[in-house]
Amino acid sequence: MPKESIVTGLDIGTTKISVCTGKISEGLITVIGATRVPNAGVRKGVIVDIEDTVSAISSALEEVEKMAGIPINSVITSVGGTHISSTNSRGVVAVSRSDGEITQNDLDRALEAAKTVALPPNQEILHVIPQYYIIDGQESVLDPLGMSGIRLEVSAMVIGASSVSIKNLTKCINQAGLNLEEIVFAPLASGKFLLNKRQKELGVMLVDIGGGTTSMAIFESGDILHSCVIPVGSMHITNDIAIGLRTSLETAEKIKTHYGSAMPAKIRESESINLSNIDPQDHQKIERKYVAEIIHARLLEIFSLLHEELRKVGKDGMLPAGIIFTGGGSKIEDLVELAKEELRLPAQIACPTFQVSGLVDKIETQVYSTSIGLMLHGLESNQNSGQFNLNLMNGNVLDKAKSFFKQFIP
Repeated sequence: MPKESIVTGLDIGTTKISVCTGKISEGLITVIGATRVPNAGVRKGVIVDIEDTVSAISSALEEVEKMAGIPINSVITSVGGTHISSTNSRGVVAVSRSDGEITQNDLDRALEAAKTVALPPNQEILHVIPQYYIIDGQESVLDPLGMSGIRLEVSAMVIGASSVSIKNLTKCINQAGLNLEEIVFAPLASGKFLLNKRQKELGVMLVDIGGGTTSMAIFESGDILHSCVIPVGSMHITNDIAIGLRTSLETAEKIKTHYGSAMPAKIRESESINLSNIDPQDHQKIERKYVAEIIHARLLEIFSLLHEELRKVGKDGMLPAGIIFTGGGSKIEDLVELAKEELRLPAQIACPTFQVSGLVDKIETQVYSTSIGLMLHGLESNQNSGQFNLNLMNGNVLDKAKSFFKQFIP
């Protein structure tokens, strides 16, 4: 098995670290290792304890190596947190060829020109994503390669991240004995796994409710239109329950997971929760409706912030493919129903857009979506750059692999 055909995605979250290792096998994405471990070294998407984070990465790495039966030397990782910024930029260049034909070099120069954008202090560019091109005033050109013109302009989204956060992230991965191949904005990675080409064309919002933050990305016409990170996540709901019920965080988390609901109106007044079933030392009996009211209040805050982001880009109630929820916080009962009411859009819990083979029993979509997306990103990059050992893949297999990736490429 060629070493370069195996890719590992590492998602470092506020409450957990998830890792997924896979390869292309007979035209299918095959997961050969996947695990998650608790993490206490991150707050709101930012590393605050390098030692704890390195320890968690090492633990996850050890488990995945046992499953896969191979050593893992490099990873692709994600970044999130409120330090992420996004802004629209334009780059303009003159077409280089005398006959006016636009080449890949022209596209690269236009994107390079788009990088000359003012980011917040102490930030560096993470991604420059082309949205559309303009050729001699003709707008909304999606693929100008081979077309003719004199002036080429690109409208791009520039995603930036804190330089300090990137350095700390890189340091943690290197101290865990790994090489860092690439850093990807988390919603872009999740979108690889959870969104298909049609959804991205029509208009869709991907919402990842993590432990410390909620990340969102809006896609339209095949490209990312807007993104942001909200400093509120599912741990805030757990904290609210712990304070409201005067109980431990561990008990509050179990209450949220097993008894929580986003819709208090659906809970009967007679329904109660005996906390001794969760913690033998706690003999309280509480109304389930009260728990739902606590959860409802915090989710309203998250949805209000999402609503504001939709208004910023003129997409309030205007995304035909609706909202796709992922992340641990998306498991809350009746979340989708509340989202439909508050955001006035179709909504659903994320599900994979293609078939995954291998350790499918370990793949829990909401938990592993980012790490699987990172793995897919790496496999796609390898396939596009010809790094796979094609001698080991017959024509039919290669065609299947190419067909698979076409659904993600606009």
